[in-house]
Amino acid sequence: MGTQAAGPLVVGVDSSTQSAKALVVDAATGQVVARGQAPHVVGGGTGPGGAGKESDPEQWWQALGEALRQCGDAARQAAAVSVAGQQHGLVTLDASGRPVRPALLWNDVRSAPQQRRLLEEFGGPQAWARRVGSVPQPAFTVTKWAWLRETEPAAADATAAVRLPHDYLTERLTGEAVTDRGDASGTGWWSPADETYDEEILRHVGLDPKTLPRVARPGEAAGTVRSGELPLPQGALVAAGTGDNMAAALGLGLRPGRPVLSLGTSGTVYAVSDRRPPGDPTGTVAGFADARGDWLPLACTLNCTLAVDRVAALLGLEREEVEPGGSVVMLPFLDGERTPALPHASGLLHGLRHDTTRGQVLQAAYDGAAFALLQALGRIVGEDLPADVPLLLIGGGARGRAWRDTVRRLSGRPVVVPEAAELVALGAAAQAAGLLLGEDPAAVARRWGTARGTEYAAVPCDTAARERLAETLSAGGALLGA
Repeated sequence: MGTQAAGPLVVGVDSSTQSAKALVVDAATGQVVARGQAPHVVGGGTGPGGAGKESDPEQWWQALGEALRQCGDAARQAAAVSVAGQQHGLVTLDASGRPVRPALLWNDVRSAPQQRRLLEEFGGPQAWARRVGSVPQPAFTVTKWAWLRETEPAAADATAAVRLPHDYLTERLTGEAVTDRGDASGTGWWSPADETYDEEILRHVGLDPKTLPRVARPGEAAGTVRSGELPLPQGALVAAGTGDNMAAALGLGLRPGRPVLSLGTSGTVYAVSDRRPPGDPTGTVAGFADARGDWLPLACTLNCTLAVDRVAALLGLEREEVEPGGSVVMLPFLDGERTPALPHASGLLHGLRHDTTRGQVLQAAYDGAAFALLQALGRIVGEDLPADVPLLLIGGGARGRAWRDTVRRLSGRPVVVPEAAELVALGAAAQAAGLLLGEDPAAVARRWGTARGTEYAAVPCDTAARERLAETLSAGGALLGA
């Protein structure tokens, strides 16, 4: 285990699209004493253009076990554990608790037709935003359930329980059907006004409320470890867990108003708010709850680091081989897009000239991916955020010079890249530590110093590039599937 731990040990889990990560953390100091990681396999399902994205939930459980085994004896000494997971996924279980079919993941956009129909049937975007805090996108669980009922009715009929990815793992650990308000707020069937399920919406989509887990209050335990399949001590406390974005906010110990850009498979921007967001009828900003009792207005893009890396590969370049200059514009919406809402879009390249270089095209891909996030950030924090407030840049992309420089150039703001990595798993660990110690988990993370990092100074905002991107997006129209 290395250095002797000062306090009790806790386990934080990040069950993401691509892998399961487990950290064993000293609850007193935040020191990571052991870590493990095991991959997930994502299948394509059926659907045109790679629209389907599925995983076997049993595989998540096996990967979690492998990640914990890599942690060695430290995991067996943990006093508490919390699981954070990818949001929005639809896990359907039969009466014996086994998956009816592979889980539909957040980036599965086959439910776009059902999403459009649900918006119309239930009063339009404004009515949805008022009821559930967000305008459901094809990523949301409610649209995936509607898709399943329509396209695979036998699977829907066989479903006795509906879970989110983190709920599934928490239930395997504890035997208890529990979720939390943060992850529940991304389903499209949870009401932020009453902090309970919206039974009228559930009736409309043909889902029995009894199939859903109870929503634990912030700071409430889901149960204790009952499963003997994993290398965790029987009886260890299990926190309610949460969605990955809510866990990252906990992991940073965010206070209200501090903006975050997360650059990963998807891109997200968010800031904690102590006031419930009014609901954005455009659907750009989701009015999520956080894991503490506050709110987490958030916008998400489907195309971020993987899309830019794919463009680099097509150009035969390494991901950092960008070049400045030129006027080429790229909207790298390779898998459809969620922000802006263009589920059928493909990538768009505009403004090529004889003197355009490959490096400039790659830089344009970075610009297009960052632009969508920064546009959404403006809707989250408004116009009142002082210009010297840094953006916290997290996720795999934050480690890349090209990503950092692009965000600085297009935002005109300083950027801070926290030294702490694996913030989702750290946030889950902070939640477990908060439960164990009776503390606010965000305060635990602040005590651990997780947001400390390198600051990169502001540079002048490249307004010309932003204007070119805005004009191309506006004029793209039919080419983008709008």
